Amino acid sequence: MTDTANTVRLGKLYGVSLGPGDPGLITRRAWSLLERRDAVWTYPIRSNKKPESYALDIVLRAGLTLTEDHEALLFPMTHDEEKLTRHWLKAAESVLPRLLAGRDVMFLVEGDASTYATFGHLARTVRALDARIQVETIAGVNAFNAACAATDQALSEQDDTVALVPAAYGVAAVDRLLRDFDTLVLLKVKPLMDDLIAWMEERGIIDQCVFIERCGSPDERIVRDVRSLRGEKVSYLSLMILKNPHRIRGERIRGCLKKSSPMPETSEAA
Repeated sequence: MTDTANTVRLGKLYGVSLGPGDPGLITRRAWSLLERRDAVWTYPIRSNKKPESYALDIVLRAGLTLTEDHEALLFPMTHDEEKLTRHWLKAAESVLPRLLAGRDVMFLVEGDASTYATFGHLARTVRALDARIQVETIAGVNAFNAACAATDQALSEQDDTVALVPAAYGVAAVDRLLRDFDTLVLLKVKPLMDDLIAWMEERGIIDQCVFIERCGSPDERIVRDVRSLRGEKVSYLSLMILKNPHRIRGERIRGCLKKSSPMPETSEAA
């Protein structure tokens, strides 16, 4: 018979979604967890040289204060799989002792923790180290939802199709998607801004695009004349919403694709 009195309580790892920048978009569930003073707060930083955390800033602007036990976890901006894996492991090894000691750990995430977020990597790595650890993801408002609200436009209507595309896939991939989707949400556009602007001008669709940077934060910026951004450095926390003028709304009905309106003929972008 198991001696329940001697059973060690393990902590739970929470992915606490905070929304894209406006503290008013923190959900009641996330807020109730953040009000706890017995939990550990962890939050991502991109560089040890500039250890700012956008996620932590959202919480502090909400008027909440750091817990006594808190730690920044380094998740560098790189596509080097080996380097990323090494940092995920280091972060998990830092978090795990607190969980094994029965402490709940909150990982603060801007936007939604299940959408292009570092939390999934952390959670998988922690559970690979110890499968007993429970994980809970708190849903949050995505940046593209908040951006549509901020720019007074619908993300989709009726039978519209939507594609979420990290711009790192390249202009050629975005160009191919244009035929099949009514709305393209282009994420992480910083490295490809000039290429995307040139492509949209070539396609004749640049006036259907809106750029949003740091949505909901005090320095939010909305740019409707996307041409003006050519050659400009933008924040990593930027996206573009492109409405496809060459699609007939509601083309996909009951699984059948109606004949689409003609697309301008161009050579495929490199």
